[in-house]
Amino acid sequence: MRAIFPGSFDPLTNGHLDLIKRASELWDEVIVVVATNTAKKPLFTLEEKIRLVNAAITDIPNVSAVDIPADLTINVARKLKAQVIVRGVRNGQDFEYEQGIAAMNKRLAPDLETILLIARPEYTLLSSSLIKEVARFNGKLDGLVPPAVEKALRKKL
Repeated sequence: MRAIFPGSFDPLTNGHLDLIKRASELWDEVIVVVATNTAKKPLFTLEEKIRLVNAAITDIPNVSAVDIPADLTINVARKLKAQVIVRGVRNGQDFEYEQGIAAMNKRLAPDLETILLIARPEYTLLSSSLIKEVARFNGKLDGLVPPAVEKALRKKL
C-alpha cells in the first residue's frame, strides 16, 4: 500500500522527519509530496525544498519525494496511485484544521483515506514558521531540523 505525506516543508523540521519515518514503518511506500501552499509566501523555492527533503530521507529505503507546484492533494494521490494521505497533528488546533481537510478530501475522493499521526511530545511546539523565526535571530536549532536544513536556513537568513 502506498501513502503520500503532503506538505509545504518550508522548511522540513525534525517533527516532519519523525512523522515520515513512522509512516515508512506503516506503509509499503511513502511519497513525500513537497507542495506549494498558496496561502503563504515561502522562504525556500520548490527546488530547494525538494533537495532538502531528499537529503533528509536518503536512509529510509521505502520513502521518496516529489515536488508538485500546485494541485489538490486528492489529485496528487490519484496521480501517484496512493491509497492513503498521511498528515501530522501537533495539537487540538491542528486536529480541527486537518479534520476539515480530511472531510473535504473524503467528499471529493471517497476511495482515499486520511490518516492523522500525532506528533511526539518533543515536536508538538515545532512549526516551520517558528523555526524560521528562531533562525532569523540566530537561535539554536540543535535537534529541531536536519543539519542540511539548518545550514540552508543560516545561509538564506
